[in-house]
Amino acid sequence: MLVVLALAGCSSAGTGSAPPATDEGWQVTVYYTAVEAFHSGTLVPVRGCQVIDCENGKDLLGNFPLSFAKAVKDEGTGRTATPGRYLNWSYDKGYWLDTEPRDSFGKALKPFVSAAADGLKTGSRIKLVSCGQTPEGTNVDFAVCQKLASSPWEITDEFTPGLGGDRHIDLYLGEETGPGFTESAWYTTLSEAVLEVHQPS
Repeated sequence: MLVVLALAGCSSAGTGSAPPATDEGWQVTVYYTAVEAFHSGTLVPVRGCQVIDCENGKDLLGNFPLSFAKAVKDEGTGRTATPGRYLNWSYDKGYWLDTEPRDSFGKALKPFVSAAADGLKTGSRIKLVSCGQTPEGTNVDFAVCQKLASSPWEITDEFTPGLGGDRHIDLYLGEETGPGFTESAWYTTLSEAVLEVHQPS
């Protein structure tokens, strides 16, 4: 599929069969895996489970920078300074140690593939047709729009209850790329975006 970009968004044209009808008026947000190496400051003890098959454990999992522990709770996953070890969090399990960043169903998250949206079936394939605009009414960063629009999104995850809502999709970017990631163009919100939604039968 060829992706053609405009200043205010991204449009697509396909070959073969006619594309599905587009769906307008979506809010698009993003989430990511925090990286301990990009955080510093006060260390805090984090307690939870040593394994994934556990809920609300009390074991000491380590002492981590406060900003990293908070980012894991906000975003759901974090890569620790220990090779191959992740600190994950969910509303119904609390913190736990793992070998992968996990989605809500216990499967590994896939950068620029995994997504969550209330009201769409698991397995739905999503195409971002237009990035719309920022909540402030400005154009979306060109490189960010291009990458989001050219990625093969699939609903494999779900929102923490209360954080989703109608016509809201959350896209997984993978690991943060440096300190201050949430101040970068990648940590964005899109308003009035247009999607193509292919729901499984």
